[in-house]
Amino acid sequence: MRYCSIISFALMIDYIKGQLTELTPTYAIVEAAGVGYEINIALPTYTALVDKQEAKLFINEIIREDAHLLFGFLSKAERSLFLLLISVSGIGANTARMIMSSYSAGEIRQIIATGNAAALSNIKGIGGKTAQRIIVELKDKVLKIDINGIDNIDIETVAQVDNDLKQEAVAALTMLGFAPNVSGKAVDKILKEDPTLPIEKVIKQALKML
Repeated sequence: MRYCSIISFALMIDYIKGQLTELTPTYAIVEAAGVGYEINIALPTYTALVDKQEAKLFINEIIREDAHLLFGFLSKAERSLFLLLISVSGIGANTARMIMSSYSAGEIRQIIATGNAAALSNIKGIGGKTAQRIIVELKDKVLKIDINGIDNIDIETVAQVDNDLKQEAVAALTMLGFAPNVSGKAVDKILKEDPTLPIEKVIKQALKML
């Protein structure tokens, strides 16, 4: 069952603001009013929250028979982009998050607006037909989203690369649907070429290789 067929479009939660108690490349735990919310995030959000003690994330809820999922974004514009992506037939929430982890919001808008199907097809789960469908359905809509400024995020450089970084990158890729052994080989190759890369860039490059 695809997520988009069971989405609650009426946003019951607009945003969650509170203490950031846990952060990984794929989810954040934000404690608000004594409740810890597990919120699915894309890589740019992870990068922006590194070393932060508090977070404010705009929320999209996806309610399924077996789960109540929260996806969080740094701005309403990013959330709007996510909603546009999952409105396309064949694009579920995790695929939309994959797209938003592979490119910045500004890049995604540019890719769709210019009809760059090849760039979309480089993402796992996006074939040629799906890429064309995204472009046809969203080419006009995506230009209406005001994303000015949301790509100008202060990127925190991850400290000395070590085994913990590799494990975290592989864990993130595994959660996104890739096999651990294949992910590990991709991460090893990337870090061998540039061991100073921050984790977001490691995962982005791996997404393009897998």
